[in-house]
Amino acid sequence: MPLLPGAEPFRRDGGEVGVLVCHGFTGSPQSVRPWAEHLADQGLSVALPLLPGHGTRWQDLQITTWQDWYAEVDRELRALTERCTKVFVCGLSMGGALALRLAARHGTAISGVALVNPANKVHDAAAGLLPVLRHLVRTTKGIASDIAKPGAEEVGYDRVPLHAAYSLRRFFQQVDSELPGVTQPLLVMTSPQDHVVPPADSERILARVSSTDVRHLLLERSYHVATLDHDAEKIGAETVAFITRLAAEAAPGGAAEEAAASGGA
Repeated sequence: MPLLPGAEPFRRDGGEVGVLVCHGFTGSPQSVRPWAEHLADQGLSVALPLLPGHGTRWQDLQITTWQDWYAEVDRELRALTERCTKVFVCGLSMGGALALRLAARHGTAISGVALVNPANKVHDAAAGLLPVLRHLVRTTKGIASDIAKPGAEEVGYDRVPLHAAYSLRRFFQQVDSELPGVTQPLLVMTSPQDHVVPPADSERILARVSSTDVRHLLLERSYHVATLDHDAEKIGAETVAFITRLAAEAAPGGAAEEAAASGGA
């Protein structure tokens, strides 16, 4: 199937620090491309894959599962680690859940995690009926383009296939159980006015991870797809500062090495 405009994956080779960026459920790379391009413009090596079943038509998503989506970002992460000395993962919405699972499973291979409105649960009132409902109803209304900025639009599906929504729910349950295994430095950016993923998801993630280096920022001017909204520049700048700090601390002669050499004094 031909791709929707802007749904193409994005990759740019840069320096020895790599960043994997993950888009959300029913969305496409277009929704986080400004974020990825900003990171690439700072000289980072960036990979932004198109998740299976996305970026074409909702019928293609209907026949995929969370294992397909996760396998794609896992492959991209492994490719980045082969050519970069340090790798960070970033994600929007379900992409945030993908990033967290990568962090829990890959451990020290990931140097830090940056999330925008990460999703942790399917909040629809009918979520508990999905095991049965998905066999009776094919789709429900879409969730794309929750954006405050006038004229900004997300490239995504106008329908949500229920087989995929059922798999998404199971994925969130899996990731929630793995959150204590996340130990990396964490940057979480949350929109208080989000009509897709409530801020409570960010709070639960922050309460369950084992990370000690944590920063939580509010995106007061944006809705769910904040990466295309009024706070897009803030997201880019904060992520670059986060990555730059951690990469510098881990570099030879950096703050971490100096502290170790001086006995932590």
